[in-house]
Amino acid sequence: MTDSSTMQKLLYLLQTAALLSLLSGWPLAQVSAALPARVDGQPLPSLAPMLERVVPGVVNISTLTEIATEQHPLLRDPFFRRFFNIPGRPRERENHSLGSGVVIDADRGLILTNHHVIESADAMHVTLHNGRRVEAELIGSDPETDIALLRVTAEALTEIPLADSDALRVGDFVVAVGSPFGLAQTVTSGIVSALGRTGLGIEGYESFIQTDASINPGNSGGPLVNLNGELVGLNTAILAPGGGNVGIGFAIPTNMVRIVVDQILEHGGVRRGLFGAAAQDLTPELSAALGIELFRGAVITTVETGSAAESAGLKPGDIVIAVDNHSIGNSADLRNRIGLLSAGSAVELSILRGGKRHTLHGTLADPFAGFIQGKTLSMMLEGALIGETLRDTPRGRQRLVGVGPLRPGSPAWMSGLRDGDLILQVNRMPIRNLNDLKQALQAVGGELYSLQVLRDGQLLLLARR
Repeated sequence: MTDSSTMQKLLYLLQTAALLSLLSGWPLAQVSAALPARVDGQPLPSLAPMLERVVPGVVNISTLTEIATEQHPLLRDPFFRRFFNIPGRPRERENHSLGSGVVIDADRGLILTNHHVIESADAMHVTLHNGRRVEAELIGSDPETDIALLRVTAEALTEIPLADSDALRVGDFVVAVGSPFGLAQTVTSGIVSALGRTGLGIEGYESFIQTDASINPGNSGGPLVNLNGELVGLNTAILAPGGGNVGIGFAIPTNMVRIVVDQILEHGGVRRGLFGAAAQDLTPELSAALGIELFRGAVITTVETGSAAESAGLKPGDIVIAVDNHSIGNSADLRNRIGLLSAGSAVELSILRGGKRHTLHGTLADPFAGFIQGKTLSMMLEGALIGETLRDTPRGRQRLVGVGPLRPGSPAWMSGLRDGDLILQVNRMPIRNLNDLKQALQAVGGELYSLQVLRDGQLLLLARR
């Protein structure tokens, strides 16, 4: 008897059980419990053989973050601290968090997880399938896609192979594995509910797989696999209006994961190229106004002077329908496709202009061209790229000092700086250029100093000795 006919008989039995439940009022669980273990002498299909290969490749990740406790302003004064015999260092409390991860390279000890699982962690440990607990090293992460890559030193690891997530179809069966609420190696199943979900505001770059497989706190960073036991997505988030799972979970597709991991391994982070154009969705109303019969694409609204987009010949009003032979459905598709390309990458654009199709070629600019190694300014900035950059501010376009990719664990990283930060002040001294920054850090010496930075539109004050 073939597997397909066995499955058909199983589905028939389940449908019959469901009908009996509705007609009789019996709970479905009581009816299905009476189903036979075999059909025509064949065992019923089971996920167990596949899970025996997958589950050993799933790990539990625990992090520890030390957080300084809030103090009364008077207690920050050294005189009062000495007078009341208060220790010089403020008290700290420990914050623990849990997440999941997936081994993607057993030989090199590479473990994939979410950036938000390990964000700001001072220490990370991984619990393997056999219960062994080992320390983990952060190789790099990308907050924009919520992907992080760790390394552990351990023997006999089991890796989960990566599948082509573009081959997924809505309705495909998928299985999620992780540690929801700390319950290690929990398995749930469902189907692919939708593909290419964007505009959710969860991450900077979104093209999520939506699934109804149950995902809960602690599942973050765990694998979403197909029935072959191959990784198709990295479980990341849920929509939970009431605080619990309602069957709407999201996973980052492996094809996006591959691109980010390759850049992390090469650069320690993602070095996105600059394109220099903005776009909006091509709506049916806009298509009618333009007199075209096209409902998918991204309409270019602005092109920056001197940008890679201008050099490629792109103009406002052009409709981008494909990038590197990948179709573009909306502006989010365009942003994702361009945003995952590294600096210096060649890009091919298929556009519509005046109702005619054209092909444009360009090269993405390096946002860190002209940046220098931070240690040439001060050993406090060792491990980071630092440079001057033009940014739009409330006072207009200004040249500011920006932070590029950092090496996790480096002095610059430990000072609290992160990729994309703009350094505005050091010990209240304004920083307008690299020379200002060098002089300010030289004046600090080995004393406690503060950094005022602008991060994602918010002013932050970082303190470091």
